[in-house]
Amino acid sequence: MRNYMMAFFFSIIVAYLATPVAKKWAKKVGAIDIPKDDRRIHLKPTPLLGGLAIYFASMIGILLFVPFDKRIISIMIGATIVVACGYFDDIKPISPKIKLTIQILAACLVIYNGIIINRITNPLVFFNGVKWMELGILSYPVTLIWIVGLTNAFNLIDGLDGLAAGVSVISSMTLFVVAILLGSEQQYVPIITAILAGSTLGFLPYNFNPAKIFMGDTGAMFLGFMLSVISAIGVLKSATALAILIPVLAMGLPIIDTAFAMIRRAANGKSMIEADNGHLHHKLIEKGYSQKQAVLTLYSLSAVLGIGAVAIIEVKQKVLYFLVLTVFVGAFLGIKYLKSYNKDNKNNMDA
Repeated sequence: MRNYMMAFFFSIIVAYLATPVAKKWAKKVGAIDIPKDDRRIHLKPTPLLGGLAIYFASMIGILLFVPFDKRIISIMIGATIVVACGYFDDIKPISPKIKLTIQILAACLVIYNGIIINRITNPLVFFNGVKWMELGILSYPVTLIWIVGLTNAFNLIDGLDGLAAGVSVISSMTLFVVAILLGSEQQYVPIITAILAGSTLGFLPYNFNPAKIFMGDTGAMFLGFMLSVISAIGVLKSATALAILIPVLAMGLPIIDTAFAMIRRAANGKSMIEADNGHLHHKLIEKGYSQKQAVLTLYSLSAVLGIGAVAIIEVKQKVLYFLVLTVFVGAFLGIKYLKSYNKDNKNNMDA
């Protein structure tokens, strides 16, 4: 535990000291987010590239505190590829197709080096009593979708000052606690999550409203990539019943927001990569919440989901099955609500 604490506080200090440097560099290279449409909540130009501070603090922490093997090396290289993509996108926007291709390349690198989701909880356990579904050859596309999906999910919630950073801290700490409780056979899983939490927490004072700097795609994609990979190494390989729900809840806010965005865009006949202002944080702002109120509300939601992830480890199996049923029913009702909401909106526009 002492090593975890050292890594955590070391990362906070490095990120805190590195963020002003990243801010100066962003101004020098012209990586400035200028509010030019109704999707952006901030009112004045704000430097991007804050993610560089998170990245460097995390990489230095891993170099100092994590024992090396081929998977750690592949994670660091993959993360660097994603950060490079985000860096150039923050300076001058890159085509979504090119970004997706680069994300897939980074994901394939870690998959090639043995980071695979090879089984998931069987959703039909009530009917056949089989707890696990071995994925076999499907392990590769499932892992690819998991990594690339979460890499983009964290990017999608980066819409308010401090939102993506705070949610990343909560997700990292949740995965840290889960890894400790599960006694993960990969001992570097909890220490990497501690490093990620510390690095992001060190950046947060500059990013909370009113933000002096944004993490940009550089930081959001880096955090999404790292958390997806670490969860695949640690939590998803555990023998805990319904283990698949643990990372889903730990990173529940970006997953829920992304799922609703996909449903919303499909219902409206829009492209999945087309930006809109229908995300959870946009809805809270529309309801009259201030930025701080909206962010703190979403922090609370993320924390509740994180507590649920930890609770899964401790509760009895029958309770877990009830939780799965509740999630499916909730998702079904959410879909019906969104369809009704979109239909009513369309009718009002036609009128």
